[in-house]
Amino acid sequence: QVQFVESGGGLVQPAGSLRLSCAASVRLFNIGAMGWYRQAPGKQRELVARIGSSGSTNYADSVKGRFTISRDNVKNTVYLQMNSLKPEDTAVYYCNRNPPLTYWGQGTQVTVSS
Repeated sequence: QVQFVESGGGLVQPAGSLRLSCAASVRLFNIGAMGWYRQAPGKQRELVARIGSSGSTNYADSVKGRFTISRDNVKNTVYLQMNSLKPEDTAVYYCNRNPPLTYWGQGTQVTVSS
């Protein structure tokens, strides 16, 4: 069973930056497209960034120009660089295949607050 372990979250002030990491238990090459998702309190989980196996990327309008997704197929790790963070970015962030597998990791909490 594929496992994803997210890390790098924390408390940051508005306009600050964080870099999230997602380690996969299997070769990313075999998984294909990967995504970063987030779930804020009382809201449904949403896809915020996607990276294809070839490196092509797509972003939700709410994060476009601020977030950058990347992948390292040697390290089997996916990253999410988040800049110019806003309070509305506060959520638990998860990585998964896109479309997602049934299994979800524990996620990493990102809190943007002054």
